[in-house]
Amino acid sequence: MAETETIFYDGDCGLCHRGVKFVVRRDRDAGRFSYAPLGGETFTRELSAEQRAALPDSIVVLTADGRRLTRSEATRHILQRLGGVWAVAAALMGVVPRVLRDWGYRGVASIRHRIFKKPAGACPVLPEDLRKRFLP
Repeated sequence: MAETETIFYDGDCGLCHRGVKFVVRRDRDAGRFSYAPLGGETFTRELSAEQRAALPDSIVVLTADGRRLTRSEATRHILQRLGGVWAVAAALMGVVPRVLRDWGYRGVASIRHRIFKKPAGACPVLPEDLRKRFLP
């Protein structure tokens, strides 16, 4: 099995919350990703203050080889790692130049808090088998 990578997400964003739920449901072997909020203990420990300051406040993937992926490239990487039809979607995303993908990503990110309200149950009690995948 490939190494676990970390998805850092905006815990106050309904779209990010739904995105994490989407990935958790499709991470069949339950080992591709762990999840931690931006600004949480894991985020602070894994990335220097300088690195954190340069990152967007929506999604960051810390890969097994130490790369920090953001915006559309993070989304594309996640889909690729999920495999199957999601890997096909990632490949199709790759046809669009990154500058255009990131432009669209930034557009959605700029309005996500207004459109995708944080769900009331955004921090549910996790089942035992999922707890180890969510980091502080």
